[in-house]
Amino acid sequence: MDIPKNPENRTYEKDLEKLSPFEIKGTLISLAEKDAQRSTATFLNAGRGNPNWLLSRPRKAFFLLGLFAASEAERSVYDAPLGIVASPAQDGCAKRYLDFIEAHKDNDGAEVLRHYYDYMVRTHNVDPDDFVFEMVDGILGDHYPTPPRSLKYTEIMARDYIRWAMGGKDDPTVYDLFPTEGSTAGMCYAFESLKQNFLLNKGDKLALLTPCFTPYLEIPQLAQFGLEIVNVSANKVEKNGYHDWQYPKEELDKLRDPSVKAVCITNPSNPPSVCLAPEVLEQFVDIVKKDNPNLMIITDDVYGTFIEGFRSLMYVLPYNTLCLYSFSKYFGATGWRVAAMALRSDKNVFDDRIAALPADKKAALNKRYESLALEPEKVKFIDRLVADSRLVGLNHTAGLSCPQQIQLALFSAFGYLHNQELQPRLISMIHRRLNDLWSTTGFTLLPDPNRAGYYSEIDLMVWAKKFYGDEFAKYLTDNYEPLDFVIRLANETAIVLLNGDGFDGPAWSVRASLANLNDDAYLKIGTAIRKILDEYHTAFLASKKA
Repeated sequence: MDIPKNPENRTYEKDLEKLSPFEIKGTLISLAEKDAQRSTATFLNAGRGNPNWLLSRPRKAFFLLGLFAASEAERSVYDAPLGIVASPAQDGCAKRYLDFIEAHKDNDGAEVLRHYYDYMVRTHNVDPDDFVFEMVDGILGDHYPTPPRSLKYTEIMARDYIRWAMGGKDDPTVYDLFPTEGSTAGMCYAFESLKQNFLLNKGDKLALLTPCFTPYLEIPQLAQFGLEIVNVSANKVEKNGYHDWQYPKEELDKLRDPSVKAVCITNPSNPPSVCLAPEVLEQFVDIVKKDNPNLMIITDDVYGTFIEGFRSLMYVLPYNTLCLYSFSKYFGATGWRVAAMALRSDKNVFDDRIAALPADKKAALNKRYESLALEPEKVKFIDRLVADSRLVGLNHTAGLSCPQQIQLALFSAFGYLHNQELQPRLISMIHRRLNDLWSTTGFTLLPDPNRAGYYSEIDLMVWAKKFYGDEFAKYLTDNYEPLDFVIRLANETAIVLLNGDGFDGPAWSVRASLANLNDDAYLKIGTAIRKILDEYHTAFLASKKA
C-alpha cells in the first residue's frame, strides 16, 4: 500500500487497521526513516522484540566445538587438498575432547564446554564417548537428526534447563521435548496436529487469553482450521483506573464450559508482559479439576525467564499442558530459530483424548500413521507432532537440524549452570529501560511482582482521562482513529511503536519493546509519547474555542 503525502488521515488509517501490527510496522518504519532524514531526530524502532544483546560464551563454545569436530573428521582423510574427509569415529573421542579443551583453556568457550561435559557425566552419568560423539557428529551436520524428535543428550540438557526456566524446581515430572525452528514453528505444528488428530475440528471452541501474540488471533481463523474463538480478556481497567493485566474471574470462568476444548496462552503476556498471578493459576486449577478436566492448554512461555520465580502452567497442570519455549529472547538468538515443545511423557490429555476418539476416527489415524509403527495407535502425540511436521511420509528426515540442536544444548547448559548470575542481570537491564521509558511520560508505573517488562503496553486512553478528563477522551475517539497515534509518532518524531489493538489489547494502547534499544533511547521515546498526547490536547482546546 502506497503511503499518502499526509498519512495522518482517517481513511488511510482505517485501511491500515485491517493489517497485522507486524505488517503495519513496515509503514511506520518508512515514515520514521523519512522523518529522521528531514530533521535532526534519531530513528528509533521499539516496535520489534528482537533483543539488542546476545550471549557470547555459549556461541564461543559452539564455534570452538566446531573446530574440534572438524579435527575429529580430519583424522581420516580421503582427499586432503579438497578437504574430503570421513565422518568422525566415536572411540576415544572424549579423551581427545578433554585434551582439546585443555589446549584452548584461555578461550571462554572452552570453559562452557568443560562445564557442560562435567555436568552431564557427573549428574546424568552419561557415557563420555557417546555424549561427546553426539556433539561432534551433531555440529558437523553430516547425518539426519536421530532420533528425529530430539538428539538424546540434547534433550536431557534442555529438559533440565526448561525445568528451571519454567519454575519446575525439583518437580520430578518428565517431559518429552521436540526442538523446533523457533516457537513459531511449534505453533504451526501444534495447530496442524490438533486438527489432523481430530482434537480440534472446524467449529470447535478455542479460547484465547488476550492481549496476545497476534498469530494466535489469526491462525485459528484460517479456513483450514475454522475455529470459534472465545475471547478471555485482561483489558479491563482495575485498581483505581489502572491496568493490572490479570484476568478477571468472570473472564476465566468462560473456560468452565466443557465445549471449550483448548486454550492458547502467552505467559508472560505479549504485549502487557505480565505473568499469570498466583490466584489466576489457582483458578485455572479449579476450572480444570471441577468443570473442564479435558481442557487442552497450549502455553507459550518465552518471556518466563524475565521474572524471578516464574511458574508455568506446565508445572501447575502438567496433565493438560503443552508448553512452547523459545531460546530467542533470553539468549539473543532470534536468528538461530531454536525452541522446544514440551509435553508430559507418561500421561497427558492429548494422548488420552486420542485414545477416547470414536472407532472411525481411530481407524483413520491408524491409517495415517501406519508407516511409523506396527501399532500406530500407540504413537504418542508428541511423536505425531514430529511426523505431521513432515507430512508423515518424511518422518525419517524430520527434526531440527543437528547443528541447531547442539547450539540449543549449549544455550541450555550455560543458562542452567549460570542461572544465578545471568538471570538477575538480564532482568535488571530490562527493568532499567522500562523505568526510563515511563519516567519521561509523566505516567505512573505501579509496582507489580508479576511484570516481566520485556514489553510495555501503554493504554493512552487511561492517561488521557487521568490528565485531561473524560471529555477529552471522547474527543479523541470521535475525531481520530486509534492508529493515528503511532502514525504521528513515526511521522513526527521518527519513533516506531506498535499499535496495541493489533494484539487484541485496548484500542488506544501502544506496545514498546524494552529489549532492542539502549537505555537513553527510552527516555526519548517516553518524552515523544507525552508530546503527541499533549498535541492532541492542544487541538482539543482549540476545537472548544472554534
